[in-house]
Amino acid sequence: MTAPRHRGLRHLALRVIDLPRSRRFYEQLLGMKVVWEPDSENVYFSSGIDNLALHQISKGELESYDSSKTQLLDHMGVILDSPQAVDQMYREIVLSIESLGGRITKEPKLHRDGSYSFYFSDPDGNLIQALYEPTISELEWVEGKT
Repeated sequence: MTAPRHRGLRHLALRVIDLPRSRRFYEQLLGMKVVWEPDSENVYFSSGIDNLALHQISKGELESYDSSKTQLLDHMGVILDSPQAVDQMYREIVLSIESLGGRITKEPKLHRDGSYSFYFSDPDGNLIQALYEPTISELEWVEGKT
């Protein structure tokens, strides 16, 4: 088994039915702090070591939403040390992802909040974001901790 190229599954994005209600839940119950709120449909939190994104589902989806048939997980993410590490992982993954049943879904991109990432899917279509996120990626990492 090779060593991971990332710092762990420290990013999760959820699609939510009621963004203000979900925001209160994660702020008050789990102590998450808002790090970026680009608009009224999205909010990004940090616990200090993890990153959580909440995305309001559209009104059209909300009308037909059935929790017994639909999951609201948008994607999970692996945190990387730097934008250069994101590019390196992209170069390595692109060579073998299709033979393993996955695919690249979005090319590397710099985001408005200073993060940098690309997306790929596993064989079942679950999205994974390879992400450099300044508040999490730049934490000091000690083997066996954090």
